[in-house]
Amino acid sequence: MPKKIRLGILGGGGDSLIGVLHRVASFINDNYEIVGAVFNPDLEDSIAFAKEIDIPTNRVYKDFDTLVEEEMKLPEDERIQVCSILTPNFLHYPMAKKLLDNGFHVICEKPMTTTYEEAKILQETLKKAGTVFAVTHTYTGYPMVRQMREMIKEGVIGKVHKVDAQYYQGWMNPIIHDKEKRGTVWRLDPKKAGISSCMGDIGVHAFNMIEYTTGLQVQSLLCDFNYMYDDNVMDMDGTALIRMDKNVKGVIRASQVATGEENNLTIAIYGQKGGLKWEQENPNYLYKLNDPEPLQVYKPGHEYNSDLSLDGTKLPPGHPEGIFDSMANIYLGVARAIRGEEYNSGEFPTMLDGVRGLNFIENTVASHKQGNVWVDMD
Repeated sequence: MPKKIRLGILGGGGDSLIGVLHRVASFINDNYEIVGAVFNPDLEDSIAFAKEIDIPTNRVYKDFDTLVEEEMKLPEDERIQVCSILTPNFLHYPMAKKLLDNGFHVICEKPMTTTYEEAKILQETLKKAGTVFAVTHTYTGYPMVRQMREMIKEGVIGKVHKVDAQYYQGWMNPIIHDKEKRGTVWRLDPKKAGISSCMGDIGVHAFNMIEYTTGLQVQSLLCDFNYMYDDNVMDMDGTALIRMDKNVKGVIRASQVATGEENNLTIAIYGQKGGLKWEQENPNYLYKLNDPEPLQVYKPGHEYNSDLSLDGTKLPPGHPEGIFDSMANIYLGVARAIRGEEYNSGEFPTMLDGVRGLNFIENTVASHKQGNVWVDMD
């Protein structure tokens, strides 16, 4: 198989933040080449954007269905191998389903679908397809998050008994208080975003980080939302109490109206012998807490880190790495899986993470609407 994996891009045109993040991530380790795309709903816009980023326009298609139809006409050693889905949420499921049905590998933005039922259908489709499917919970790619996972697995902090994850943003604050503005944002439209805004967009990242780092699963939860206004059907802020395997308990806090906050994702895991804490806005520091000893700080690139952490580190110690590198580590893991190479199970989130995420989102909504009661996850 050639070194470069043939990549298709769906969405992510114009000034899309997620678009540039995925494109740069795919280039970082020299594993991918973008050969086809539908960047925008309008073909002229897609072609103009392809020229802007210096990508050949001969396989920039007018729409998704045309991309699949035309690519399937090409010899197998020429057609797109994997597609990245970077569109609004409501398009994830139909695109992923058709790609899997036609034998493509898939890299999908979260949430994987807009409903748990769709997620389960997609899971069955993947079993038949036998291809690789990744969900881009980007923060799992940070070296110090991977180090956290490995330290917990090795028993460094002992038996886990408490978890605390928060994801606070404030960008929705000036929008939600303006009735006209909030009618123009797709994330506040359940037909496009799904049934949840805050938990569906960012709370699910905190949920995923807890399960990723601890290796445990949330069994049940109790959630309380704030919608801010009676005419707004999407949550702006929420708190979920959680119960996990092995009698572990904790809390997930998320907000899109935490005034002044930027991208404050923080996760803390407390065990019998110590605790570990990581902050997304300071991603190169992993803090180890222990009552009788001084605070310890772990940093990327040092030999004391795990193989998984070092594999995701591209620069010598003291050189900051960030969100592009984190996403690139996910793309690197996917490349290894597509090529049939050995890889660590922590290198990229899978379909199972996507299914778990939708189960979490729907249960937080159900818990709130039923009067803030405990509900069980599947």
